[in-house]
Amino acid sequence: MRTTYMAKPSEIKRSWFIIDAAGRPLGRVATEVARILRGKHKPEFTPHLDVGDHVIIINAEKVLLTGRKAEQKYYYRHSGYPGGLKKVVYGELLEKKPEKVLYLAVKGMLPHNRLGRAMLKKLRVYRNEQHAHQAQNPQPWNSGEGQLIKGGANS
Repeated sequence: MRTTYMAKPSEIKRSWFIIDAAGRPLGRVATEVARILRGKHKPEFTPHLDVGDHVIIINAEKVLLTGRKAEQKYYYRHSGYPGGLKKVVYGELLEKKPEKVLYLAVKGMLPHNRLGRAMLKKLRVYRNEQHAHQAQNPQPWNSGEGQLIKGGANS
């Protein structure tokens, strides 16, 4: 009888990947990053464990919002007090804190529990190309755009 493979915490190997967000839509970058943080790109993916890799996002200030989202989409937060709802237009938030825009987009795509919080700790977002993780030797992530996949519909 065959059994489903479940990764053990001692068997997990983590890599570092770097993703350039310049000129790419916010949602496309965020879904790709969430997938890497969860570990869904690995054959040993296990839903109840954090098997994902570390991700560095650079050029967050150059990420795109398609359509009229920069004027129409809002970011909401609440202080917890009556009347404490604050809202900011996404275009304004993108100008002031582009790191936060990408961070929140990825956060919303991860599980909303302690597992998701552990995955989110492996995300680093930087406004421009400078980052402090050269020692980890991050590999550029191939997004798969325009690449042929063996055995897939493109081959």
